[in-house]
Amino acid sequence: MEYSCGRFTDLPDEILMIICKKLNNFDVLYCLKGVNQRIDRIVHDSTFTSRLNFVKWSKCGFINLLHCDTILNRYCSQILPDIHDKIKCLSLEASSMKHILCATDYPNLSSLALYNIDEESIRYLSTKDLIADDYYIAVVILTFFLVNIVYLCLDENLSSEIFKNQIRALALVINRNHEGYEMFETTANIFNSIFVVFTRLTTLILSESSYKNRVRLAFNDSLFSNFHSSTLLQLFINVQCFDECLCLLDGRFIHLHTLYVDLSNIHFSDEIQTQADLPNLKRFSISCNYETCDYNDIIPPLLHRMFNLEELILCLTVYQDNMFLDGNSLKKDIINHMPRLNRFSFSIESFIFINNQINLPSTEDIQCTFVDFSNNKVISYVDYFAKTGHGRCLSYTHPSLMQYYGIITNNFPGGSFINVRIVSLFDEHPFEHEFFNRIQKSFPFMESLSIKNDKPQNFKQFHGSINDNRNFSLIEYPFLNELTLVRVHDDYIEQFLLHCKASFQDINLSINYESLQRITHGFTRDATRINCAKINKLDLYGADKKHCNYLQEYFPCAKICYRGIF
Repeated sequence: MEYSCGRFTDLPDEILMIICKKLNNFDVLYCLKGVNQRIDRIVHDSTFTSRLNFVKWSKCGFINLLHCDTILNRYCSQILPDIHDKIKCLSLEASSMKHILCATDYPNLSSLALYNIDEESIRYLSTKDLIADDYYIAVVILTFFLVNIVYLCLDENLSSEIFKNQIRALALVINRNHEGYEMFETTANIFNSIFVVFTRLTTLILSESSYKNRVRLAFNDSLFSNFHSSTLLQLFINVQCFDECLCLLDGRFIHLHTLYVDLSNIHFSDEIQTQADLPNLKRFSISCNYETCDYNDIIPPLLHRMFNLEELILCLTVYQDNMFLDGNSLKKDIINHMPRLNRFSFSIESFIFINNQINLPSTEDIQCTFVDFSNNKVISYVDYFAKTGHGRCLSYTHPSLMQYYGIITNNFPGGSFINVRIVSLFDEHPFEHEFFNRIQKSFPFMESLSIKNDKPQNFKQFHGSINDNRNFSLIEYPFLNELTLVRVHDDYIEQFLLHCKASFQDINLSINYESLQRITHGFTRDATRINCAKINKLDLYGADKKHCNYLQEYFPCAKICYRGIF
């Protein structure tokens, strides 16, 4: 080991810098700080000290890199005090925030990111009687919101000046450990407290650790009128409904020039009456994973207020009367109203109902409407579903920025979609094994997959194989944690439960009981036993608790929930 270290330190400074830049700053400082004065001079470079990230993302969420006391103590006692004046940006997990912020002072800290904030602090706070001046209450409220420990702000080593005057960029990533899709509620007074404590904040990110959660802004709060900031320039937030998006644009952030908002639903409402122009807005993004029938009434009118927009991102699913949203409609309703627009990225899925119409537009017809979108490569394709009586068109710019892809059929053209976490498959024609291979490669970070297809596969086996489809290549789903196979042919259940065809870890499975019983041969089949042992939650439709005992034996790690008829 000494020989290896000696050879490493003998390398020229330029080579050492190249090597260290290939590593993350966390490892560089922890492993090399204190080796000798020459190495210290290199690792003290701003490349390794200005931005420190103590959090790592994984399938299970954000992981605290300071989980070990030895690592935490070394950083707090030996590393951070020595480089404290060089640090400009800190990314911390909530449980280690107190230790890091109290380890030393940070005179040049301007950006703070906090991960795994949970709602227990909010519930706990609501039971407290706080008697103090308004500013102190705001500090206490925010502190509970951030770290679940009130004494953090009272620590003598942690000056409130860090919060009040230094922090310009703040990111809060919320973690909700409870099951379901309930919204995380953030009342207006807590949101307002952020701007009371961080008085010079220019960038705010309110997000969630999983695609499931939404930060819900309770704008009916009595302190709603005080919710404002004269310094905020950029806001990135996930909220519940379109009204909350309108509230963010009602003048409370007078200098806001960038807004990225992701919605749980988009529905027309006349509760918000503010229709003032938004001349300061330069960049705007709006996305929603659920469909809306109110696109024409709410999206173009909102965008017409933003006549100085330079960048626009739309990611929407809409139902239209009889015409797809194509390039012509986007030009007429949006682009022609924005003379300064120089970047327009979108993913728009539109549905129409078909009633014996003739001359329905083809993929080529839709693609032709985008020929003069010279700044973008646009990909479009059309599907018609005779059984359900509707047509669907998906058009998107490439490279894709979309978070949601919409319904995927056999016409899927492929590509790379690294931001997409939720995938839905539907078709009136069968999905073959190779199709699933394409899906996994196109959506490598897919967390949720739902399938709806009642057509049997045509090619279950190659060359007459009779050994549980073992001639098929194994498809790995490293990030998949939710799988819905309720309205599917049995072949698609086999596609995922046969361990020779699919590999995954710790997923929640929603499935019909009778289908599951058939595929597992009455819960005795060895070929499906391995993958069934990896299921940690089983939502069963069409079953009752009398099956519980033998089900638990076949699904030893699963929490079994009986959901009735789907």
